[in-house]
Amino acid sequence: MSNKVEVFSAGCPACEGTIRLVNEVACDNCEISILDMSNEDVSNRAKKLGISRVPAVVVNGKLADCCQAKGPTEDELKAAGIGS
Repeated sequence: MSNKVEVFSAGCPACEGTIRLVNEVACDNCEISILDMSNEDVSNRAKKLGISRVPAVVVNGKLADCCQAKGPTEDELKAAGIGS
């Protein structure tokens, strides 16, 4: 089974670091999408998911716990299902 991974980004250095980390941790079955918060549709979807800060990682439609208060770490991304 593949995991759908979405990274909500504003193009900032912190976002770029999270994108690199997600790509490093992801398995071959992970479907990764990088979403630009300057796009109104993306921004609206982020609000519906409860995203209040970027970078934010959503795995299979659920905001990863690590992205609700701070930026993600490798261990937290793995716990969210990325790379498995």
